[in-house]
Parts: sequence; structure tokens; C-alpha cells
Amino acid sequence: MDDTGGIAKPDATPRKQSRAARRQQLIEATIETIATQGFSRTTLTDVARQAGISHGLVNFHFETKERLLTETLQYLAAEYRQNWTAALEAAGPSPAEQLDAVLRADFDPRICTKPRLSAWCAFWGEAQCRPMYQALCGSNDDDYTRTLESICARLVAEDGQGGDPVRIARVLRITTEGVWLDMMTMTEPYSAAEAMRTTFTCAAAFFPRRFDENGLLCRE
Repeated sequence: MDDTGGIAKPDATPRKQSRAARRQQLIEATIETIATQGFSRTTLTDVARQAGISHGLVNFHFETKERLLTETLQYLAAEYRQNWTAALEAAGPSPAEQLDAVLRADFDPRICTKPRLSAWCAFWGEAQCRPMYQALCGSNDDDYTRTLESICARLVAEDGQGGDPVRIARVLRITTEGVWLDMMTMTEPYSAAEAMRTTFTCAAAFFPRRFDENGLLCRE
């Protein structure tokens, strides 16, 4: 019973979590910490404080800062890949529908959050993590690029227009990454909705019969 004589409520936050749940908690805390502290200034103590657990537990699960950052990047990369591949699988069969889905996936509210964008920017920007980034994310980036190029090639062929699908895919990818950076670095950043409209404005410049600033003009 509690101090008033009533039945005490069970603790809503279990003292003991599964190993997987605890590691997930620490990775999320690392993402939040990188967003506020930056990459190089993030410490295991900061992560422990953010997670509300002891420094010793962080050491137990990850041992070193490098390992914690490596697994955080692996988690972000897997999350990003799962997001865009799921969007692609759910899209219709036409390349226009697929391009709409892939571009829109980058602004999914589960992915396009300030802490996650900050973490991505930190991993991109820190010179010491570039080899780690290439080792962990290079193949995922290549798969994304090849998929985008393939979709653009099919659209160029269907529309009977000129244009190099490799360059078109590159411009679209750079535009998405650019608006992500804008949202993290501008004094008065625009919204995720405006960032997505900017990306679709780029798509509309290449495929004006298929897209406008709001995305796909019509479903096929």
C-alpha cells in the first residue's frame, strides 16, 4: 500500500529492462546528446545523464564512446534505409509514384526530426568519423543512389524527354540533403513541409508533367 492506505501503483518504468531495450534507450539518448552537445563534445557521462542512468551502465553496454557512436550511426543508417525502402514498396508501379514516395520518405516525421537531422549532420561533418561513415553507410548510400537513378531513367524514357538520369538523381539527392542542412544551420530555418516543397519544386523542374511543388500531380 502507499502512504495514504491505498493500493500502490506499480512502477511505470521498470528498473530492469531487457538488454535490447536498454541499448535502444542509450542510442536514442546519444542522438539527443549529439543534437545538443555536438559530435566531439558528446561523452558517455552526457549520454548517461540524458538517459537517466548510471555511467557504469553505459560502459557495460558499449564500453567506449567510439563503439557507442558506431552503433548509433548503424542504427540511424538502418532506420533510414528501412524507411525509404518501405515507402518504395508501398508505392504504385509507375516511376512517378515511386519517385514521389522516395522523396517524400525523407520528410517522414519519424525520420525528419531535429535530433536525428542534427546527428546526421554531425556524422557527415566530423572529419574523424568519415572513414567510419563510409564503412557503415557506403553500401546503403550506393543502393539509394542506384534506386533513384533507375527511377529517373524510367521517367525520362516514359516522358520521351532529354536529360541524364544520373545527373537528375544526383541533383534530387543533393537538394534533399541541402534542405536537411538548411533546417539545421539557418538562423531562422524553414519547416519540414517547406523543405519538402523545395525538393518537389526541383523534381517539377525535371518532370513538369508529373510533379509540382506539392508532389505527384496525379496517381496513375
